[in-house]
This record gives sequence, structure tokens and C-alpha cells, in this order.
Amino acid sequence: MPLRLAFSSNAYLDVPVEQAIGRIASAGYGGIELLADVPHAWPAGLLEVHKEAIRAAIRGSGLVISNINAFMMNAIADPRQPYWHPGWTDPDPHYRAIRREHTKRALRLAAALGAPAISTEPGGELAPGQSRGQATDIFYDEIMPCLDVAAECGVGLLVEPEPGLLIERFEQYLEFADRVRHPALGLNFDVGHAYCVGDDPAEWVPRMKPHTRHYHVEDIAATRVHHHLVPGEGAIDFAAVLRAIAAHTPDTWITVELYPYRDRPDDAARAARAHLLGVAAEAGVELA
Repeated sequence: MPLRLAFSSNAYLDVPVEQAIGRIASAGYGGIELLADVPHAWPAGLLEVHKEAIRAAIRGSGLVISNINAFMMNAIADPRQPYWHPGWTDPDPHYRAIRREHTKRALRLAAALGAPAISTEPGGELAPGQSRGQATDIFYDEIMPCLDVAAECGVGLLVEPEPGLLIERFEQYLEFADRVRHPALGLNFDVGHAYCVGDDPAEWVPRMKPHTRHYHVEDIAATRVHHHLVPGEGAIDFAAVLRAIAAHTPDTWITVELYPYRDRPDDAARAARAHLLGVAAEAGVELA
């Protein structure tokens, strides 16, 4: 069975979700990561008629939902950073509750749409004067009720290590997962993020196998600055990454995430797929 490629709809922030679905299918992908945010599927404002429209568009496209992206929260429009805030670890309990309740809604949306999992941020930015221990305690307290909802829905809740946030590295994820010990918790393994913090993605694929339920891929420059690039435009060894995934987690969706390319998402989607297919062929890996 070939490895399966999906594309994230967060590159299509300027078009309605039905159009994003059609264009991702036209680019040759078999799967789509659906953005649980404006303008696609913001759960707090999604009526049943909108959910049915998404289901119909997915059925008509032939795509499979690889994941629900509940990380980004453009709908809140926080001026500090439109993806990270409200964070799980914000000192204001009322503000971080927005993140918690959004996550519960996204889990129920995933169940309603037949998606296997949602991904979320790995804690948040440390606030001035906030220790890692304090932030970790808050994250634990906030995510546990969401994990119970995930279990009720039969949906995975995937933490995505991110440069600059509480959990940046796989060791930190493992430490947190050991504390949580909840069957609904999983890892969204972002290949580019691992490269940014100096972890070799290919070496970590087998080590994280018990936790990984979904992959994000994007390229990163040799500087390791966190800026998503089309695969082939950076320094990541995708041949090694794809061989590792094929050997250890072949049934796990690989979603290309290129949200910085909202001005030319079709070009980015096609270029990414072409490069990854070529690398896979040279590496002896079957990729579809």
C-alpha cells in the first residue's frame, strides 16, 4: 500500500471551503486536512447545513479527510499572533477557555465529518514570569477534559510540537504524554518543526511510532528558521523521511502544510506533490 499524501486547506484562506476541496483534488491529492477556522469550518459558527455541504463536497471530490487542523484560530484575530492565541497556557483562565472549548467543538466536528483526529498547539507561549512548570500544569488541566471528549467521540487529539511554544521537541512531548497517559492523546509529527529545533526527522520517526497518528510536511531552509517552504526549496532530506515513514508508519497520512502560500496555493500544492513523488520514486518508496 502506498504512502498517502494530503494537502492542508489552510493554504486556501481566500476561498470558500468547497472551492478549496475541489482545487486540492484537482492538484492530485487523495486527502485533505480541513481547517477548523475561518473561512472554512469554524466550529462555533458551523450550522448543520454547512456540515452537510462539506460532506457533499468531500464525497464529490473523492478526497478523504486526513486530519482536522484545530491549531489555527484566525477567527479570534489576536493581534499578537493569529495562530497561537488564545493559547492553552494563557494566564487568563477566561481567555484560554476559548481554546479549550474550541478544541471540544473541533473534536465533535471531526466525529460528524468522519475525520480520525484533530491537531492542536502544544501548550502556548510562556507568558512573562511564567515558568515551564506552571505552564505545563495549566496545559495538563485544560487538555484533560478535552481528551475525555475525544474518547467519547472516537477521535484522536494530536499535540503538534512547535518552535517557540511550550512543547518544541519530541522529548518534551514524551514527558508530557507520560504524565497525561490518556488513550486519546497522540502526536502530530511535523517534519519541518523537528528540523527547526535540530531534531533529525528521519531518526525520530521510529522513536515516535507509538504516538504518531498524522504527519505534516513542509520544507525548511538550512538556517532552520521556522518558515514553511515548498518541499524541494529547503534543506530537509525527504528521501530519508519518506523511507522512515514507509518502514515504520506506512498507514499514516502525510499532509503537506503550506499556509504561507495563500497567494498561489495551486502552484504550491502541485509543486510540492511533484517533488515528493519524484523523491519517493528515487528512494524506492511508493507514494500516492
